[in-house]
Amino acid sequence: MVAAVATTRSLSEVSARDLALELSTCPKGALSFDGDGTLWSGDVGEDFFYGILESGKLSELAADAVMRAAVESGVTVGAGAALTARNIYDAYLAGRFDEERVCELMTWINAGWSATETTAFVTSVVSEKFAARIHPEVRIVIDEARRAGHEIFVVSASPRPIVEAAAAIVGVPSTHVLAATAVYEGDRFAARVHRPIPYGAGKASALRSKLGALPLLAAFGDNAFDAEMLAMSARPIAVRPKARLLNVASEIRGIRQLVPVE
Repeated sequence: MVAAVATTRSLSEVSARDLALELSTCPKGALSFDGDGTLWSGDVGEDFFYGILESGKLSELAADAVMRAAVESGVTVGAGAALTARNIYDAYLAGRFDEERVCELMTWINAGWSATETTAFVTSVVSEKFAARIHPEVRIVIDEARRAGHEIFVVSASPRPIVEAAAAIVGVPSTHVLAATAVYEGDRFAARVHRPIPYGAGKASALRSKLGALPLLAAFGDNAFDAEMLAMSARPIAVRPKARLLNVASEIRGIRQLVPVE
């Protein structure tokens, strides 16, 4: 999730060019990037969630699951499932609905859709204009790291279909995307997800199992739920950090902030 950028604390800074130079001298390894707020501006999970709600194509399967989630958590049931889903997200923003659960709900909000329908939808959202949302300082690091032979991974708690589409903008293939993944049954998505999703400690564990013996040369994040992933890397890098990450930065040895490029 994306929140306002904090300015209350500062970290040691490193430019994209200097970091790329550091990485160019390393043996082959991996770089991992959170998506929302780190690799790109905004939240593709919200784009996916609200886009489906606004499409008017919320399935009966998804609608029923939304209503159950609202009732179970004490969220106000609105006039229809789409409004109720919005109420759930508002409750999350107000601290009355668990963040990991809202990530899951946003992932299966396309329940009842086929893979073809979902792909068409995310393609319409992540158009060529999306490239303007990629943080330029991060793109520099990715481009230079790729030239040095390093592998790039995107690790996000947002829904896999739209994360894959966004990651493709910077040349990251689906095989190197770790994201929240809805269960696919027959030829339709179900209203549940594969657990654990890559959130908090789940980011680190998912990445660790994916990398194998490949060393994690650097990890990039903007929020507190990236902390575990950042801490497992040789070079933890904060990108336009939020207050929640700055509040735990002292617990992440060697963390630096990537200098923004506007």
